[in-house]
Amino acid sequence: MNFGRSIRINKCGFVILGVLFTCILYYLWSSGTNNVSYTFGKNPNEINLRKLLIGSIQAAQHGGFEVVAVSKSRDLHEQSKGKTKEGANNPVTDADYRSNCVMKNGLLRIFPKLKIISEEDDRQEQCADVQLFDLDPTVLHESATVPDERVSIDDVAVWIDPLDATQEYTERLHEYVTTMVCVAIKGVPTIGIIHNPFLMKTTWAWRDRALSESLLNLKYDADVKHPTIIVSRSHAGAVKEQSKQIFGENAQVITAGGAGFKVLQVIQNNATAYLHTTHIKKWDICAGDAILGSIGGRMTDLHNENIAYQRDAPPLNSNGLLATALTVTHEAYIKRIVDSKVFIP
Repeated sequence: MNFGRSIRINKCGFVILGVLFTCILYYLWSSGTNNVSYTFGKNPNEINLRKLLIGSIQAAQHGGFEVVAVSKSRDLHEQSKGKTKEGANNPVTDADYRSNCVMKNGLLRIFPKLKIISEEDDRQEQCADVQLFDLDPTVLHESATVPDERVSIDDVAVWIDPLDATQEYTERLHEYVTTMVCVAIKGVPTIGIIHNPFLMKTTWAWRDRALSESLLNLKYDADVKHPTIIVSRSHAGAVKEQSKQIFGENAQVITAGGAGFKVLQVIQNNATAYLHTTHIKKWDICAGDAILGSIGGRMTDLHNENIAYQRDAPPLNSNGLLATALTVTHEAYIKRIVDSKVFIP
């Protein structure tokens, strides 16, 4: 046996080894991109908020695809979940369920340990053929500087509204319809996404970190002498009268459907405040709360208390709400509300 003879490796072997090594690296990279629990070398009990922002934007948009698709069918398969406190019908449609399937299951496929609180439960017969999604960083605009930031997954709760303004949706009033995702950290609404599927417009914000293009360079007038209050269509009569009592005869009151739409009207300077006087579910308002907080506005209940969105928080906010795009406006309006004693929940 000659130990001095050099060992020769076939060139084909080098190629095969190189291909295998490349495949392994790609697998580890793609796993880290699409599923935070399998990110190589990272703590599986932490979640990357940049990736969660991207996934949440995509969830809202893909839910919107389902909403639009169902709207084109002849039958929405509308059912009723009962009556609201104001006596209005509380409908649910195939679009609600299909949007929920893609939004909730799409996020859970990427972030399996995520705590998600949704307005709707999955209906398996509606989930069979929905198309889920993989993370696509291109949903962030080019000028957005979004940091990689990780937090404990136990501090995170995601609130989903797969179809806001279902009543208006059944009436074909599509301008009011939105899909929404909100990421709350330790109960604080931190990332908010409001997507209008029929306009294909997405508004998003990560508090103190990044904003969608539509939120850049916004300016608001701090004049509180000429309030324009946007309220719900479902109990407009009572709130119109109450608004005149609180804000005076100069107050203009406009009505609209959908909490997401009403928040957007405040953001877009079409209303100085969004007022809701009865109970409302937190998946309706969490995304708007996060966005308003990101641009210097505020949303509270009518006792001027912040609304909590912890993982174990009750889904019902029972003390109404006031939402404004400026904190100074909020302070002036909430003082009028408290001093008027019109609302004593």
